[in-house]
Amino acid sequence: MSYTRAEVAARIDHTLLKPEATPDDVAALVGEATELGVFAVCVSPSMVPVAVAASPADLRVATVAGFPSGKHLPSVKAREAELAAAAGAAEVDMVIDVGAAVAGELGAVYDDIAEVRRAVSGITLKVIVESAVLLEHTDPERLTAVCRAAEDAGADFVKTSTGFHPSGGASVQAVSVMAAAVGGRLGVKASGGIRTAADAVAMLDAGATRLGLSASRAVLDGLT
Repeated sequence: MSYTRAEVAARIDHTLLKPEATPDDVAALVGEATELGVFAVCVSPSMVPVAVAASPADLRVATVAGFPSGKHLPSVKAREAELAAAAGAAEVDMVIDVGAAVAGELGAVYDDIAEVRRAVSGITLKVIVESAVLLEHTDPERLTAVCRAAEDAGADFVKTSTGFHPSGGASVQAVSVMAAAVGGRLGVKASGGIRTAADAVAMLDAGATRLGLSASRAVLDGLT
């Protein structure tokens, strides 16, 4: 399929999650996001107030919880998400306990997500499954099962990756499996390693409905 620059921009979470990011960096991110016409910015939890203060009304602010390892206690992830929502975040991207998913402990995966969902019932919840890890250490069926656990627990999106794991980021295979698993009932966010317009189009064609990008300008400049 072909996509216009505006169509792709409307699906982008313009992202800055580097530990060394400063308030000035976040303000610059918001300015660039506004210029590019993207859907949202995604920043670290401590930077939510900065992003909210700098953002126009039509730009959503997203943040992360349990990031990037997912090895936090569910109650900690839930509280982190709750504080972010209180600070003005409209969306939270939480990381599952990837080890539990690899071990097949789907009940634990469900409980983890459900606790965060209960804490932030009124905002968009995206669940980061680290799809590259699951495909490397298990199989597509496990990735499917994890996505369905996220759906059952009340997620609004499933998301491929943090972008910080050495196993890699988004792949066409992962997005295809995830999109099939949720069947249009949830959104699918592709994130991690998407740096060109061709990468973005491939993810959208595979079933992604949102893109997490730090190279948003480069991606959009490759489109008409």
